Amino acid sequence: MQVQIENSWKLFLEHEFNKTYFEELVSFVKSQYSTQTVYPSPVNIFRAFNSLPVDKVKVIILGQDPYHTPGVADGLAFSTLKGNKVPPSLQNIYKEINDEFSDGFGPDSANRINYSNYNNPDLTRWALQGVLLLNTSLTVRKGEPASHSKVGWQIFTDAVITELGKIDRPMVFILWGSHARNKKTLIQSNSNHLILESAHPSPFSVHNGFFGNNHFKLCNQFLKEHDLESIDWA
Repeated sequence: MQVQIENSWKLFLEHEFNKTYFEELVSFVKSQYSTQTVYPSPVNIFRAFNSLPVDKVKVIILGQDPYHTPGVADGLAFSTLKGNKVPPSLQNIYKEINDEFSDGFGPDSANRINYSNYNNPDLTRWALQGVLLLNTSLTVRKGEPASHSKVGWQIFTDAVITELGKIDRPMVFILWGSHARNKKTLIQSNSNHLILESAHPSPFSVHNGFFGNNHFKLCNQFLKEHDLESIDWA
C-alpha cells in the first residue's frame, strides 16, 4: 500500500510518514487488505485529505471508524457513497441542520431541507468547501468496529489534529461524542480556534445534547466573524 495523499498534506505531515510507527502501520494495513475484507477501498483511505489542501481547511469534524458494513465507507467521516441510504447518524445531522436553519429554510422556501427525504449521503460537497471529515481510524475490518483503532492510526490522526491546532489561521473543531471530545486536549494551545462539543448524532445518544447544539450556525457565525466564507450545509 502506497500513501497516495494530496501534496500539501504530504509536506505538512512528512515527519509522520518517516516515523517507525507509520512504516509499521502501512505494513499492517497492507497485509490486512491482502488477507481480510477491509473498508474503505484502498484508493479512499486518505480521501479526507485528498478532498482539500491544508490551506483550505476551515472546519474539522471528527468521526471514529469508517463504516464496517459492505459498500458504505467512502473515506469521509459520516459520509457514504451515492446511492446508499443516508446512515442514521447522518439523518440526525441533517435534522439538526434543518432545525437550526428553519427560519432560512422554512416551508415556503425553495431551499428548505427536508431531512427525511434528503437522500444524498455523499458529503463531498462539504469537503470541497473546506470541511475536513476526519475519522480517527482510517481503516476497519468488515463487521468489526474499532478493529484498527490500536494499530497506529490514532497516533497518526492525533498528530494531524495537533498540527492543525498549531496553525494560527482560525478554524472550527467540531467534536461529537466522548471519543472525539477526548481530542480536545490536542488543540487547546491555540486560542484562535473555536471548539464545539456535544453528544454524538448516533440514535443512541442524539437526545443527550446533539439535537439543539446549534453547531452549524455557530460554526458559520465564527467563520463570518473572521472574514471566512461560511459553509453551505444544505
